[in-house]
Order: sequence, then C-alpha cells, then structure tokens
Amino acid sequence: MLETLRIRNLALIDDVELEFCPGLNVLTGESGAGKSFILRALDFILGERIAADLVRPGREKALVEAVFHLDGEELFLRRELSAKNGRSRLFINDDLGSQERLAELRPRLLMHTSQHGQQRLLSPEHHAEILDAFLADPQILVSQREAREALQAILARKAEVQRRMAGLLERREFLEFQLAEIRKVDPRPGEEEELLRLRDASRQAEKTHALADEAQGVLLGENGLQDALTSLERALAGLGEVDEGFGEHAREVGRFRDGLSDMVRDLRALGSHQRADFDAEKVEKRLWELQQLQRKLKRSLDSIVAMGEEIEENLSFLDESGLALKRLEKDEVLAAKVLAQATTALNSAREEASVDLTAGLKSELVNLGFSEHLRVLVDFRALTIHAGIDELRPRFLWVPNPGLEAQPLDRIASGGELSRFLLAVVSLRTREQLPALLFDEVDSGIGGQTLIKVAERIRLLSERQQVILITHWPQLARLADEHFAIRKEVHDGVTYTLCASLSPAERQTELARMVGEAPPSTHEPGRMSGNVI
Repeated sequence: MLETLRIRNLALIDDVELEFCPGLNVLTGESGAGKSFILRALDFILGERIAADLVRPGREKALVEAVFHLDGEELFLRRELSAKNGRSRLFINDDLGSQERLAELRPRLLMHTSQHGQQRLLSPEHHAEILDAFLADPQILVSQREAREALQAILARKAEVQRRMAGLLERREFLEFQLAEIRKVDPRPGEEEELLRLRDASRQAEKTHALADEAQGVLLGENGLQDALTSLERALAGLGEVDEGFGEHAREVGRFRDGLSDMVRDLRALGSHQRADFDAEKVEKRLWELQQLQRKLKRSLDSIVAMGEEIEENLSFLDESGLALKRLEKDEVLAAKVLAQATTALNSAREEASVDLTAGLKSELVNLGFSEHLRVLVDFRALTIHAGIDELRPRFLWVPNPGLEAQPLDRIASGGELSRFLLAVVSLRTREQLPALLFDEVDSGIGGQTLIKVAERIRLLSERQQVILITHWPQLARLADEHFAIRKEVHDGVTYTLCASLSPAERQTELARMVGEAPPSTHEPGRMSGNVI
C-alpha cells in the first residue's frame, strides 16, 4: 500500500505531500490542472525516466519520495532528478539503490492501469501475459521458459562452433604453414632479450680482456715499463754519486716501480677471470634466426609466441570440433525433448486456464454493463518455437452483442469497452493480492448506468485493495474514502499546481463543480485549503 507521496520542484509542483488511505483515493481537477504530474512522479519513483526539463525552473533538482507498506514493514523510496544533466539517483530505505532492485519491487508496490494499458489489450502478445497470470500452477510457465532458454543456449553454442569452424577451415592451410615456421625456430618468451644481454656481456668481456692484456704488455713485455724503470733507477743512482739530488730521483723512481706491482697483480687477476661459457657464434646465429622469423611474420617475438599458442589451440579446436558438434547435437535433442514436454504442459495449462478466465471475464463484464449474452473466447494459434514444437499463443475474442461473429478486441472494442475489459481483468487478478491499483481515467468513454456499474466495481475493489483513481466523473469521485482536488493558480506571475485533501464540505463543492453546478454558498468560491505544490 502507498502511504505517503511527496513531490518537490517537479514541473509546476513546488512542494506537496499526500497521505493516502487504504481504501479508495480519488484525484480530481480540471483538465490541465496538473494531475499528469502526479502520475509522472509516481512513474518516476517506480523507475521510469523523465526529462530534465521537468525540474521546476530555477531549481537544481526535483525530488520524489514515497512510503509504501510492504510485508508488514515500511519501505522508503527517494529519487532525485538533476536539472543540469538529467541524471537521477535512487535511494531505497536511505541506501543508494539500483534500477534492478526497484524493478524487482515494483510489481509488489503499484499496478498502473491507464489508457496505455487499454492499448496493450489490443496487442495479441499481451494476451499471453494476461492468460498466464491465471495459470493454476505458475511454475509450469517458469519451467517452459527455462527449457526454452536452455535449448536456445545450446543452439547458440552450436552456431558459434559452426561459425568458428567455417572461418578456421578456410584458413587451415595458412595456419599450418605459420605454425610450421614458428615450430622450426621454436622461440621462447623473452629469448631475444636474453640473447642480446649475453651478446653484450660477451663483447664487454672481450674488450676488458684485450685492454688488460695490452696493459700487461706495456708493463711486463720485452723492454716493458718495469724494465725501463729499473734501468732508469740504476742510471739515476749512478748520477747520485756525483750529485745527491739525482740519488733522490733514483729513490722516487724505485718507489714508483715498486707501486706498479699492485697494478700488475690486479691486471693478472682481471686477465685470469673465466671467459663466458657460451658460444658467441651460436648466440649470433640464434639471434639471426629469431630476427628472420620476425621479419617473415611481421610481428614481435612475444606476439609470435602467443600466435603460435593460438594457432595450436585453433587447430586443436578444429580436430575436436566434430566431436563437440556431435555432443551439442545430442544435447539439443535432449533439450528439445524437455522443451516439448514443458510446452505440452503449458499448452494444456493455458487451455484449462482459459475456461475459467473467460467465464470469470464474462461475469465481470456483465456486472460492468455488458449484455448477459456477451461471450468471451480464447483463440489459440500454434507458433513453432522449435522444429516439431508448437506453443499455443492465446488471442482474446469476444462477442459483445448477440448475433455477431467472434472478433478480436482490436477490431471491435471501443475505448469504453476496453476500459471495462481492463477493469475486469484487474478485478480478477486482485484476488491474488496484487499491489495498490492506480486507475488513470479508466472510466474514459463510458457514462450512464454503465458508469455507475463501473463505479460500484471500483468501490468493491477498494474494499480489499488500495485504489488510487483519477477521474472526471462525480459518480466515481463521490465514493472516495479520501478525495484530493488539484487545481492550477498564478501567484505573483508564477504558476503553481495546488492540491488539497478535501473536507466533507469541500468535497460537496468539488462534486458540484464536476457536475457543473454552482458551489454551495457556505463555501467560499475560489478558495482551496491544502499545500501549494
């Protein structure tokens, strides 16, 4: 049940809060007063989209809040619409909610039966939905849908295997050639980088050994630096016997020569280091093979490795696809058998449900002013959903008056007749404890005694289910447990839609307006209590 609805900054609505009762809630007002904005707000809070230009001018966002009573607890919904970008945010019990969650809740919150619903009655596709709602065992429909989805999934996999096979078969020879080229070289991931590092390390080692050998040759070779320094030291020492200064030079040369021994030791140690334990020629050859493969296939080495794995997988798939198709064909046969059984059960259930439903509809429609000779029929047409499996799709036919041939609704039903037919369907379904019912001018196109009967039926519905009714007819409005009047006014050059819950005296004034009579003198004309919205 809908307990409270609050709307702020939506179109001509500034701020309103409506408290609904469990029974019959009626909204009335002149055409264009703003009743449609109430409907838009309800649709919005239940997941429908509305345009950003419906945010009241000068406001940043529109806000709709609703409190529902569900399963013994209160459910609070809030949804905001940004004027800047048209985006909305949904909150369920003050937590950020999703459209998927709201879609799950909506069927239990409010059922909107409008003129759009009347038009859906003209669609044969919708007739199956109506009939299926009256199946004795709803699980039969669920099982049939699951069986159909399972078969469709198998068919989709089968089609994908066949499509992939067709593409690969055309390229098999080329793929095998590419794989042979790759296997011939047999590259490894990261192999080229590793070989380049080895080659660089080898070249650096060769250069180091060459320089060490050269330095040792300068120091230790024939007529090397050490021998020359020894000769120089000896000569300077001899001169030192004549001039003491040369003796000091001789000692300096000796110290320098002795210091070179550490350098010789380090050079010998460097030269004794083991050279790279790989064959540089083989490294160069391997690098050349890898580079040739990359040029041939026009890919990087890592990409070639991945391509080889993919080709192997595809060729393996081709080898195994025949068996895969056979398995899928067996699965298809089994799934088709399950679907056939489920469809047979559904067809029988629909035929059985149609008997009780058409009888119920006839009774309801007679109570709504149709001739007692009215006949409602269901015409079943076979629709092939898989080879050898036909699903019976229902289409409602009726004979509203004696002497006529049965015809589909879309050929003979007037707007008023569709309104009553929709009301009859809803009346039968409410026995299943559906949510609050919203009737938007379901009384369109009818009048007189028929209108009175429709009013009585809606009143009866409201005794077991909350009903929200938008109407222009006083015959319906007078039955309200809670009556809201909507009107439009201009204050200081700004247009507002106003709404009020009417007192008993105000109800009489509103009913008088609806029938075109002058309001009672005890009620001041042009005044309305309630919120400015």
